[in-house]
Amino acid sequence: MPDLLTILFQIVGVVTLWAIVGELFRRGLTALARKAGASKQLIRNIRDGVRIAWIVVAVAAVLIITGIASEFQALTVTGLAGLTISLALQTTLSNIIAGVLLFSDKTLRLNDVISYSGIRGTVVRVGLRSTLIRTQEGNIAIIGNSTLMSGPFINYSAEERLLGIPETISVQKEDVSESINTPVSFFEFIAFSSG
Repeated sequence: MPDLLTILFQIVGVVTLWAIVGELFRRGLTALARKAGASKQLIRNIRDGVRIAWIVVAVAAVLIITGIASEFQALTVTGLAGLTISLALQTTLSNIIAGVLLFSDKTLRLNDVISYSGIRGTVVRVGLRSTLIRTQEGNIAIIGNSTLMSGPFINYSAEERLLGIPETISVQKEDVSESINTPVSFFEFIAFSSG
């Protein structure tokens, strides 16, 4: 009887531990998704995916503790479950990573005017999975972030942000008349115009 009680305590302990770890992981991912502006459906999918993952791991641990399955069998089952989940989420994850890269590279911001694959318009929303562009006709074009990241697109309004080049240079009349009479080397001109 003590063996049965010990096994029961181990099962309860493992399931409780994985439930706590899964819940903390789920809350962390949900908070990150909300902060990034994810839709309610995507947040629900993240919660469900994490819940399924911790249940699979907990079941595998219970099977090992009870001796029904060996560690190798449990490792195989959890590996297959992980592979299945990763293949199912491959497109979603690539879109999310591309969205993060678009933001971190500063290649795309709200109100940028871009052109991609014959579509020209203003960026009105950059989400985790897709970017919304309002065309000149007033239509909304939805482009997946990974598609946008992999294909060449032209950003007409990001030159200053990306390259640090000012769009316009203002010159006063007095500066021009003084400059005409003063010889300036090429390096002085570069230092003057970049500062």
